Amino acid sequence: MHPAADDPHTRAALEGYRAGALRWLAGGVIAVVVAVLLGAVAISVAEDRGRPLPLVGMVVVVLVVSGLAAAVAGLGGLLRALRWQRGLSAVGWQRGLLRIAGPAIVAFEPEGYDEWDPDDEPVRLRLVSTSVWRTRQVQDLDGGEVRAAPVGSGQWVLTAEGLPTLYGARTAGRSRRTPRDRG
Repeated sequence: MHPAADDPHTRAALEGYRAGALRWLAGGVIAVVVAVLLGAVAISVAEDRGRPLPLVGMVVVVLVVSGLAAAVAGLGGLLRALRWQRGLSAVGWQRGLLRIAGPAIVAFEPEGYDEWDPDDEPVRLRLVSTSVWRTRQVQDLDGGEVRAAPVGSGQWVLTAEGLPTLYGARTAGRSRRTPRDRG
């Protein structure tokens, strides 16, 4: 078995994912620093003028909250990239077809999958991306060949030839009960 992390395309995609996460983290930290500096300048100017500057407090709060949110998103992306790197170092890519089953639900049919065999089921996955453009990129792969690898308990990573990034997904359960069984 050739580990998926040794593939040059995978290494480049992971580096791109890490770079995006670092941009989010750095942008968030910069926003918080700017908010602190703006707050200090606003206090100094307000003391000199004898009255507060309008709307500066609101701008500082927005910068701090959005900066913290961006920093948390960036940190989460870095941790996810690390987890994916570890997982991809232990397993190889599985080739197969991707079928779209809903807005963020996909079914991965590995090579050798037989849709006519009632005991053979595809791997049902739910994308973990919250951005619309990343979800649409995966949806554009409907019916196409992709590579997928399990990277943890119920966690999968998807990519395809020519895509510059990786997509995370979690296994999605499917109820075997019919509407009549639900009452």
